[in-house]
Amino acid sequence: MVGNNVSHSKRRTKRIFAINLKTKKFWSESEQRFVTLKLSCKGMRNIEKNGLDACVKEAQAKGFVKIV
Repeated sequence: MVGNNVSHSKRRTKRIFAINLKTKKFWSESEQRFVTLKLSCKGMRNIEKNGLDACVKEAQAKGFVKIV
C-alpha cells in the first residue's frame, strides 16, 4: 500500500506501508523438527492458538499452501 508522509508544513512525500512480516521457528509435532516460517504477527498468534499442524492443514484446505 502506498501513501504520503505529511509534515507539519503539509508537504507531502511518498511512503510505503510495509507488511509486518517476521521470521520465526516453530516446532512441528508431525515432522519432529523445527520449521522456519516468514509470516505476519497475526499468523503467529493464530499458530500459537491452534497449533502449527492445524494451521497448515487449514491453509492446505483453502489452497494457500502446497506441500510437496
